[in-house]
Amino acid sequence: MGSFLLIPLLLIGFVILFSSFFTVKQQTAVIIERFGKFNSVRTSGLGMKIPLVDRIVARVGLKIQQLDVIVETKTLDDVFVKLKISVQYVVLKNKVYEAFYQLEYPHDQITSYVFDVVRAEVPKMKLDDVFVKKDDIAIAVKTELQDAMLDYGYDIIKTLVTDIDPDAQVKEAMNRINASEREKIAAQFEGDAARILIVEKAKAEAESKRLQGQGIADQRREIARGLEESVEVLNKVGINSQEASALIVVTQHYDTLQSIGEATNTNLILLPNSPQAGSDMLNNMVASFTASNMIGESMKTQNKKKDPK
Repeated sequence: MGSFLLIPLLLIGFVILFSSFFTVKQQTAVIIERFGKFNSVRTSGLGMKIPLVDRIVARVGLKIQQLDVIVETKTLDDVFVKLKISVQYVVLKNKVYEAFYQLEYPHDQITSYVFDVVRAEVPKMKLDDVFVKKDDIAIAVKTELQDAMLDYGYDIIKTLVTDIDPDAQVKEAMNRINASEREKIAAQFEGDAARILIVEKAKAEAESKRLQGQGIADQRREIARGLEESVEVLNKVGINSQEASALIVVTQHYDTLQSIGEATNTNLILLPNSPQAGSDMLNNMVASFTASNMIGESMKTQNKKKDPK
């Protein structure tokens, strides 16, 4: 009879003995209570407690955690906007007791502080400044949380403003403003390009006219030089200047008629074709030059009479 009772007692003893040992994972802390009162904090590794006396009441994670808080508030220019604040925090190893016993709901505590800071800072800014100064908002949230949560055993690692979401109508208006601004800039660039094209085209035409005029001047200069040489050659063979000029005019007259006749698509041009035509043209030209010289000499004489000096 005694042997039958011994076996269960031994089994119960082994169970109690094994239950006194426990393990704690890496980056985790275990809180031990003895008869409902805090006893100790155990970190990673193999631990031992008194069976039926000590009890594991909580396992507290020491890894970095993140809490996302969405806050809706109004800006200085009366635009409602939603901000997503990401808070990264960790429980300090030397303050596991405070983190577990002093705060019942740490997430709610952190959320309250985030709401308080964001709704105090954002109403001071215009909507555009909220986008530009989002880092200032994040720093303000971290500073407030750091001071408040450190006494409760929590260290704030980082706070980030991960999203800024204005009202849908406001976003549509901002997109229209941006599109209009880009169209304005595009129109300015197109106008500048068109103006540059016109200026460059005008410069090219002016350069073309200049070169064309220079070519005509060079052509006439060479023609005059050729006529001069032709007159000199004819003078050497006993032909005077007037006869030589008449011969040259007649020659050019018939060269012109030949060039017109060779062209296939020329317009109708009426020119005198008698041999006397060249001589008449030369006489008319000489008479015109003589009359012009006489008028010039007369004007010089009159100017000298008017001038007392």
